[in-house]
Amino acid sequence: QVQLVESGGGLVQPGGSLRLSCTASGSISRVNAMGWSRQAPGKERELVAGFSAGGATNYADSVKGRFTISRDNAKNTVYLQMNSLTPEDTAIYYCNADITAYAGSLYFSGDYWGQGTQVTVSS
Repeated sequence: QVQLVESGGGLVQPGGSLRLSCTASGSISRVNAMGWSRQAPGKERELVAGFSAGGATNYADSVKGRFTISRDNAKNTVYLQMNSLTPEDTAIYYCNADITAYAGSLYFSGDYWGQGTQVTVSS
């Protein structure tokens, strides 16, 4: 089994910062792509930032210049540093990853999601 566990959400004032963390654990052979998405009330889930399998980063236009994604491969952990937060950033933030896992001698790839962490930007 593979699990993604997020942390770091909370309530912050406009203009403030938060840092989210997501760690993948379990029978992991390799973490391929990894990133963050978010879903605000009444809206569809959208990609915020991510690493491709080749290591390239991509960001939603709405967060470019304010959010930074980073990773610690040794810890199977990805971070999202969020600065200059606005109320429009309020959402549940989900970590997701494309992971090659194993069970005995069998290897398989799949898409995994964390449980989500709430980020609320409000004065």
